[in-house]
Amino acid sequence: MGGNQSWFPDFILVGFQLSAKLEVFFSCICCLLYMSNLLANGMILTLIWLDPRLHSPMYFFLSHLAIIDISYASSTLPKLLENLIRHKKTISYVLCAMEMVLYLSFASTECMILVVMSYDRYVAICHPLQYTAIMSWTKCKVLAIISWSCGFSVALGNLGFFLRISFCGSPEVNHFLCEVLSVLKVACGDTWMNKMYVFAGGMIILVGPLSLMLYSYMRILWAILKIQSKEGRKKAFSTCSSHLCVVGFYFGIGMVMYVVPDNGQQDEQKKIISLFYTLFNPLLNPLVYSLRNAQVKAAFQRVFQKQRAS
Repeated sequence: MGGNQSWFPDFILVGFQLSAKLEVFFSCICCLLYMSNLLANGMILTLIWLDPRLHSPMYFFLSHLAIIDISYASSTLPKLLENLIRHKKTISYVLCAMEMVLYLSFASTECMILVVMSYDRYVAICHPLQYTAIMSWTKCKVLAIISWSCGFSVALGNLGFFLRISFCGSPEVNHFLCEVLSVLKVACGDTWMNKMYVFAGGMIILVGPLSLMLYSYMRILWAILKIQSKEGRKKAFSTCSSHLCVVGFYFGIGMVMYVVPDNGQQDEQKKIISLFYTLFNPLLNPLVYSLRNAQVKAAFQRVFQKQRAS
């Protein structure tokens, strides 16, 4: 071991090279988007809770998606805002490990929930008469528990590999958060096992679920094409298109980050992609599922009118 080696260093999050004024402006934008995320996803959760007509498997999983989006943003943005406002870029070893576990947990869980939602749409369109029997509340709860368990298991595995490596001096992480691959680049010694675990986790959480979803939507498309009425086909396409928008955006970014080989020259591009995902993805879900969903709009009107009447 080197004499200047530290097991518990304070990391320096390099982030983006901005002037002090730009950092303040950027922090205002981040704060605005974060508050919008809390408001939009909070509204979705409130509507699902208050309106009995939304007490169905589809909205049960959508409520989990809203919780994940709030939690994911809350695990990364507060520290970013603190660093921008106070013009400092340090984060302790413990906080870095916690941030890494939390954002990986919520991101992985979202992958699994999106798979379950695609399965729900598959059953609703391909087996409508058996939908209630197949998507029972017991089964929905089990699928939700499995999704959360898989997400946190992958993240805790990363934590185990993270704790076995050491760091020298005061490492500078070329990112605005403790992203696992960026942190590994400043570690001392061999990090091959860590990188292989991240790659394997990406294959399990991203490639595997994406393959299942593509299969589900191929079956859904085939079933939709068999629908005789034009109105029925339109309604089925509308139901699935919003989910496909979220899936394409989410899994596309995830595969670029953790499955596509890193040639060492994409750090800045990946930082921008991560920032875009952190700021805008939590807003995408409520916008897509509310603005394009007649049931959610109707539920909002009912709850609003009920509140006015009371």
